[in-house]
Amino acid sequence: MASNITFHEGTVSSDERAQLIQQKGATIWLTGLSASGKSTIACALEQHLLHLRKYTYRLDGDNVRFGLNKDLGFDEKSRNENIRRIGEVSRLFADSCCLTITAFISPYRVDREFARHIHEKAGLPFVEVFVDAPLSVVEQRDPKGLYKKARAGEIKDFTGISAPYETPETPEIHLNTAITDVAESVRIITQYLVSHGYIPETTTETS
Repeated sequence: MASNITFHEGTVSSDERAQLIQQKGATIWLTGLSASGKSTIACALEQHLLHLRKYTYRLDGDNVRFGLNKDLGFDEKSRNENIRRIGEVSRLFADSCCLTITAFISPYRVDREFARHIHEKAGLPFVEVFVDAPLSVVEQRDPKGLYKKARAGEIKDFTGISAPYETPETPEIHLNTAITDVAESVRIITQYLVSHGYIPETTTETS
């Protein structure tokens, strides 16, 4: 880290920003195997919250590799850096009072705990959502054909096959997408946000 830099505090406090925007920020961190349903749920949740007039933005694991993280591979060191960057970006979004939805495999607990730590240090809510589906189910889904390629040895360091996935030990929300559909998953997450005061209860019904 450079030694000749100084953090420049703004003149707008967190409370003032939240009062003016009429919303507090939080990060909703979806983690799970490829094809578990993270991106699908994230898209549906983003749409639902926006329809409730909530300032919301979605960060997707594949999408950020077209820009911010296009210099990273899929080895362990690159995966660590991938999640470090997204942890920092999602913290900034949450600090701006955005309900930030991230959909990343994020296979290592230490990386997810780093993301949680920097949020909590900044006084920002971090909601870990374990999007859980058995390996047999995600292999059967395999919408991109990635598991088939990984089994054939065409993809190295593929999570769940040739690279580990460390399941969350105490996630705020645990969704079993083998039995829970997208609509119900969105309802469960939304209800959690309501029950913890992140969005008002009066806004949970759709018109």
